[in-house]
Amino acid sequence: MESLDLVVKNVRVVRHDRPELETLDIGVSDGRIVRLAPGIPVTEATTVVDGGGKLAFPGVVDAHQHWGIYNPLAEDTRSESRACAQGGVTTALSYMRTGQYYLNKGGDYADFFPEVLSISEGNAHVDYAYHLAPMSRRHIEEIPDLVERFGVTSFKIFMFYGGHGLHGRSADQRSFLMTPEDERYDYAHFEFVMRGVQAARERFPDIADQISLSLHCETAEIMTAYTKMVEERGGVRDLRAYHESRPPHSEGLAVSIASYLAHETGLPTVNLLHLTSRKALDAALRMSVAFPHIDFRREVTIGHLLADVDTASGLGGKVNPPLRPREDVEALWEYVLDGKVDWVVSDHACCREEAKFGEPRDDVFVAKSGFGGAEYLLPGLITEGRRRGLPYSEMARLLSWNPARRYGLTGKGALAEGYDADLCLVDPDVNWTVRAAESESTQEYTPFEGFELGARVTDTFVRGHHVLRGGKVEGDPQGRYISRTGA
Repeated sequence: MESLDLVVKNVRVVRHDRPELETLDIGVSDGRIVRLAPGIPVTEATTVVDGGGKLAFPGVVDAHQHWGIYNPLAEDTRSESRACAQGGVTTALSYMRTGQYYLNKGGDYADFFPEVLSISEGNAHVDYAYHLAPMSRRHIEEIPDLVERFGVTSFKIFMFYGGHGLHGRSADQRSFLMTPEDERYDYAHFEFVMRGVQAARERFPDIADQISLSLHCETAEIMTAYTKMVEERGGVRDLRAYHESRPPHSEGLAVSIASYLAHETGLPTVNLLHLTSRKALDAALRMSVAFPHIDFRREVTIGHLLADVDTASGLGGKVNPPLRPREDVEALWEYVLDGKVDWVVSDHACCREEAKFGEPRDDVFVAKSGFGGAEYLLPGLITEGRRRGLPYSEMARLLSWNPARRYGLTGKGALAEGYDADLCLVDPDVNWTVRAAESESTQEYTPFEGFELGARVTDTFVRGHHVLRGGKVEGDPQGRYISRTGA
């Protein structure tokens, strides 16, 4: 019998393709799961961990994070990957682009991305990969090389950047984007990005289904007009005001435009990111009917599933697209329970207090956008999903299997023999109160402060490495960059 590096004993295994839980042991060798069976002898293993009857979930594939957006990338990689381990996240996919924030520089990805990889290396406690945003014509030309040389298979368009700022109105987007003087970041550019991604799919047919384009769907013109209306109206400038300045139909319109451009360019692999409202999901589903040949995937965040403009703890809940009123939260859950959402993410973007809040502190329009939340991703979905009747197997699909398949993480996303030994143990019977002070993130606040959760990740394993033990991160960083083409 093959000797094992690790056996995790006595766990109730959650699998994406089986509704029932099975009490099994998990045998690991050389970083992969090699046995799933009851009663694996402890004498066959170098290390034995007693799971004590806890749930064993596949390691979460958090397909939407932003390492390095507000803090130095090396620092963010270390601290925010620790927060990932707290939330059962074993693989983080982080968005990266040229321009202001991140590395604060422009230029070709051939020069920019190796620096990103060098800074990240050796700092992550979980495995990671990057999505890249083609901001210029030159970046579109680089797409095949990014696939072949670096194993990057996913790309992103921020649909509002050409005419609206990251945090609100902006009069100078060119300096923000750091794009060439003779280029515009507009719908024509989006079309040519789509053509570039489709050309890469045709060049690499063996992995074509794993090469995709993601879109942040908001419409600059609508948001600029509504922001002006809200500001001129005066009154309280809170999360509800921010929601009104970036209304849901701005999302729906952007979804519709993006979908027709995908149809025009023949690009079938389109991901619609962090949809926040009934109108946004309705538009996305209408487009899937109008263009059945496009394989749309629909994403929502744990923040938009848990918090609303009234329940979030303060202006720390400012994010793009905004948190919405409770009726939109309920609508998102309708779509989740109906199987119309493909995956749930954190959209983790650590923004420390000193950077987050402007002057005056109670003005949402001078605050930065984005907040962390990876540490609450799995506990939050279990807590609220279980209350609403969402099966554990569906949670595993939403958090692990579905994003891993779309984004080319072929060894990730399942508790099954032959897959990476990425898993987390969850106590489903513990009630606890969210406190930012207990997070491994360097963010000192959370919009979930005071929320009551009913499940907790106690242990996280990344390729068999025990990175979270008894709720505490331990050991040196074990995370690796995942090239999704084996490059």
